[in-house]
Amino acid sequence: MKYVIILADGMADLPIEALGNRTPLEAAYTPNMDRLALKGRCGLLHTVPAGLHPGSEVANMSVLGYDVARLYQGRGVLEAASMGVDVPTGTVAMRCNLISVSDNNRIENHSAGHISTEEATELIDTLQKELGNDNIKFYPGVSYRNLLLVKGADARVECTPPHDVPGADIDTVLPCAAVADADVFAELLRDLISKSRTILENHPVNVARRKLGKYAANCIWPWSPGYRPAMAPLKEMVPINKGVVISAVDLVFGIGIYAGLATIRVDGATGLYDTNYEGKLQAALKALGDNDTDFVFLHIEASDEAGHEGDAQLKIKTIENLDRMIVGPLAESVACMPEPVRIAILPDHPTPCSIRTHTSDPVPFLIYDPDIEPDQTAVFSEKEAAKGVYGELFGDRFIKIFIT
Repeated sequence: MKYVIILADGMADLPIEALGNRTPLEAAYTPNMDRLALKGRCGLLHTVPAGLHPGSEVANMSVLGYDVARLYQGRGVLEAASMGVDVPTGTVAMRCNLISVSDNNRIENHSAGHISTEEATELIDTLQKELGNDNIKFYPGVSYRNLLLVKGADARVECTPPHDVPGADIDTVLPCAAVADADVFAELLRDLISKSRTILENHPVNVARRKLGKYAANCIWPWSPGYRPAMAPLKEMVPINKGVVISAVDLVFGIGIYAGLATIRVDGATGLYDTNYEGKLQAALKALGDNDTDFVFLHIEASDEAGHEGDAQLKIKTIENLDRMIVGPLAESVACMPEPVRIAILPDHPTPCSIRTHTSDPVPFLIYDPDIEPDQTAVFSEKEAAKGVYGELFGDRFIKIFIT
């Protein structure tokens, strides 16, 4: 048996009045996911342990069966692994967003309008030149998702993800120390944020973006601090031989690297609505066709970004694209493979359009293989999955049921 997880980031949602009190998943035309739900089994999975923030790093680690409450160290260090950036002992790694702040000091956009990687790199390079030193280093990543490393810092600071507080006055959500020993680091972060605004406000990249009517990337926003996590390889937890991760997001690649999965980077995979679906599909099929590879983690980011934008119609489109361009052709192709392939489809967390951020609610999942005995689930949706035979699962139960 081989296994593939199709992870549709942030796909789950809440009922929306404009959609007839349906969720985007319910409103979307998804004949392929519905068929697999009808022929497979469904349930709900709690991916966010009590007391933890419903971030993608927490939820994706949980889907793979890791004890997140014990191992979680923030997303920055995971993204560093994907970027090939070493995080020495005692160094704090943090996600460093490029964001847009309005003239009245409010967070306008958590991604600076999905600034291009080329533009972001130019801005981050400028920040490294102006603010970096032996202890403070900025690294460019993909689009607005960049990296900040600080040596000798105390990671016990409270930092608010910018996508959680759209429209907030930044002075009300600045980093603060959770313990007295972290006061110095919290003050440093606040100082870096303030200085970044001065440096970036009239940077040529932002002057050009404003002329085009685009959001200016005029501020950094560091968040999710942590140290190196002590994660065991996935194959020590479940019976697989070799696994791969396919994504466009450094965070997910970083989780894969710490989990001992090989990384596959697809040209044109953007993490947005225009991502290279065909390229990701072919990469997954090629990996499944490899004799040694028996596990594929295929991550699609687009629905999460639509949720953060609060755009229900766009989210429906991303779900339909997933169904048409990934789920349908993948299910058809693996049916012809000599070794049976078990498929799971699920989000990592909900990203409801109404609130434009993540929640800790359980997510729907389906599991299908040619020999599975179906339950009574008619279609794939949040409500229908709750009726599935698996009920509500917690912790590592999903991965241990899926990979047997």
